[in-house]
Amino acid sequence: MAIAYKVLGQSNPSADTLTTAYTVPASTEAVVSSIVVANRSATETTFRIAVRPNGATVSDEHYIAYNTAIAANSLVALTLGVTMDASDVLSVYADDATLSFNVFGQEIS
Repeated sequence: MAIAYKVLGQSNPSADTLTTAYTVPASTEAVVSSIVVANRSATETTFRIAVRPNGATVSDEHYIAYNTAIAANSLVALTLGVTMDASDVLSVYADDATLSFNVFGQEIS
């Protein structure tokens, strides 16, 4: 079993669009250790993060953050430990196109 510590995904989603930040590859498991959300704007905004098992259509139970406020020119660092199986998808959403999402963790294959 090989473990790779890495940047799992990075995204700058369009406003009001649920966007895939990371999909676990086939024959692989992953642990998302942290997600950093950076607001590059002088305006406060909100974001969402969802974990969709096997790429399911997003539903209320998939959200781990929902309309979470982020101050202007700041960041939110989430230290997690989200375990994901092959084909699971981590999706992000921003009210404004000024947010950057960085996903860090491990892939186990």
